[in-house]
Amino acid sequence: MAEIFESAGIALLYGLVGFVVMVVGFIALDLVTPGKLFHVVWTERNRGAAVLLAGQMIAIGLVIEQSIRASESELGLGYGLFSTLLYGLAGVVVMTLISCLVGWLTPGRMGAAVLDDNGVAPHPAAWVQAAMYIGTAFMVGAAVS
Repeated sequence: MAEIFESAGIALLYGLVGFVVMVVGFIALDLVTPGKLFHVVWTERNRGAAVLLAGQMIAIGLVIEQSIRASESELGLGYGLFSTLLYGLAGVVVMTLISCLVGWLTPGRMGAAVLDDNGVAPHPAAWVQAAMYIGTAFMVGAAVS
């Protein structure tokens, strides 16, 4: 029974680290998209912003999953949590930089295109950028595993 409680506590700690990385990812995405992301998604109900945010959250989850796997070590739980945090934050940085680079290379402003919501469907750029986040997560995840 004690092992179950210990494992649950470890899962909770890794979950908290993952949540912190997701919050940092949300802030990073908010900085590179026009408007306040929370308002754009929840108040304006912008589909493009929601697709982009969902893609980023899935991507961060993938990076955290691989980071936890890579953190298994004889150096202890503290080392595992710290390395997961660093790997996760590195993933957010790489995703944000790639997003900015692709936005710079595409015609117009990628962030504005993603938020171009016609009320029926998100702009195709939203799907492209969300997929870019997920693809980047697979690359970062492979690098840390």
